[in-house]
Amino acid sequence: MSATSGIGVSQDLSSQFSSAVSIQNESLVHDQSIPIEGSLIDDLAKLQDILLDDVPAYILTKLDDPSTEWLVIYYVPDSAKVRDKMLYASSRASLLKSLGSTSFADSLFATSKADLTPEAYNAHLKHMAAPKPLSAREQEIADIRAAERVNAPAYEGSRARTSIVGTGVGLNWTAEVENAVEELGRGEEGSIVTVSIDTGSETLVLSSASSATIDSFKSSLPASEPCYAFFAWPHNYTDPPRREILFIYSCPSSSPVKHRMVYSSGSSGVFQAAKTLLASSSSHLNARKIETSDPAELDEAYLKSELGFNATSAASEGVSAAAKAPLGDNARFAKPRGPARKRP
Repeated sequence: MSATSGIGVSQDLSSQFSSAVSIQNESLVHDQSIPIEGSLIDDLAKLQDILLDDVPAYILTKLDDPSTEWLVIYYVPDSAKVRDKMLYASSRASLLKSLGSTSFADSLFATSKADLTPEAYNAHLKHMAAPKPLSAREQEIADIRAAERVNAPAYEGSRARTSIVGTGVGLNWTAEVENAVEELGRGEEGSIVTVSIDTGSETLVLSSASSATIDSFKSSLPASEPCYAFFAWPHNYTDPPRREILFIYSCPSSSPVKHRMVYSSGSSGVFQAAKTLLASSSSHLNARKIETSDPAELDEAYLKSELGFNATSAASEGVSAAAKAPLGDNARFAKPRGPARKRP
């Protein structure tokens, strides 16, 4: 941080608060005012004839919108004397403090008159309006925070254009995805429908729809990209047997971070939308989502474990074994241990 020069603002400058300002006799003084004739960009062209190539100056000008705020231009040409450069650099704080820094909405630094053309000022405005650059880590954190703000939405279908990234509402479903999932619910055999997200339009698109068995369905899932899948699985692990539809969210570890965030945020919304779409289906949509980072692990044993069928079977077998155990005089039972005696 540079030290201040101690140069004050003259009374004339304070009262004028106008176009060109320079340092004379250890004080900031008002040089001249330029009447407003057009827009700020149009009037900037007049500075080409007023400013000198080797003499610094401060230019105070009103903005077009809002007209109550000002732009301060620090004109310090490269060809100026070193002492002048140092004085103008160290006097900026005094200028703003004396005139009121809250009046200045923008500032511009120029080292030549070429920096004060309408084209140069337009480039400055474009630069100020551009989003600030983020590092890779900052961008990742921003994506995560945006994903965390997303709530589970209601199903909208292809009749409404909705967005999931950063707005908290659901993905748009194409008609092909809707038809494929509805057809899956009406079927009787094993089959699978896989869908992906078109991140450009934030829309669910159909990747594949085919017959599948418990041994072959995982081959329909991509090995290096996230996807959602609906797997219709006829089985006899329930009484009576049923055809169950499983919602699978597959997100391989090698997937890009941004894709993982988008798919993770959208999984609950897609699942809720599928429940609405399949509400009248003859097949049963299981209430649990199956999630995996390795599609190769999706086999019958994995699904049974995730859905709790192993525990149900084990409990049923235990009840059956107990029912068949012989009861009689010679049957041994463990006598429960009584309470511990208290010492007198």
